[in-house]
Amino acid sequence: MDGVHDLGGMEGYGPVRAERDEPVFHHPWEGRVYALNTAMSARGVWNIDIGRFAIESLPPRVYTSSSYYELWLAKLEKLVLQYHLAEADELERGHADVPGPEPRFTAADVARVLARGSFVRGAEWGPRFAAGDRVRASNIHPRSHTRLPRYVRNHVGVVERVHDPNVFPDSMVRGDGPQPQWLYTVRFDGEELWGGDAEPDMAVSVNAFEPYLESA
Repeated sequence: MDGVHDLGGMEGYGPVRAERDEPVFHHPWEGRVYALNTAMSARGVWNIDIGRFAIESLPPRVYTSSSYYELWLAKLEKLVLQYHLAEADELERGHADVPGPEPRFTAADVARVLARGSFVRGAEWGPRFAAGDRVRASNIHPRSHTRLPRYVRNHVGVVERVHDPNVFPDSMVRGDGPQPQWLYTVRFDGEELWGGDAEPDMAVSVNAFEPYLESA
């Protein structure tokens, strides 16, 4: 979707300052939020794309003023309410009125849930583009989820690599199922994206699904 979360190519946010020897969690509550999100992943009520969209659709003021795990907590609360897994007053009190449904999440589930799965799927057609093809990123402005960065839209790049079809995040968020689409790595020259202000010889490579692209 078009929103404040799509920061690529935007100015005015200051430099990115890396924290030396940054810990995994700055505060104990952050680890608890991570664990709660992991437990909900085990339930399988929503998927990673729906989770991402829940963060993207937070109010801009909340998004820009929140830390990483504050966003995770806001996402979790939003989805728990959206899927009627708890009531607002239960979240406020910090416990449910009645025990949740089985099965419960246990330590035995951790390895399974943390294992990185594959989003590669089969497709009934071949790829439309090949390495070396010039393509233009579609000038889309969806109100739902998309993985196409705003700063490459309506710009021309060159296909560097063709990947196997993957689950299409846009359709998953819409509730239309996986709808696998071919995935491409597309290289955009900096001058194409930002004109004469781009650094010399700068280029950006973006993974883009086939529905995002057209022949140039």
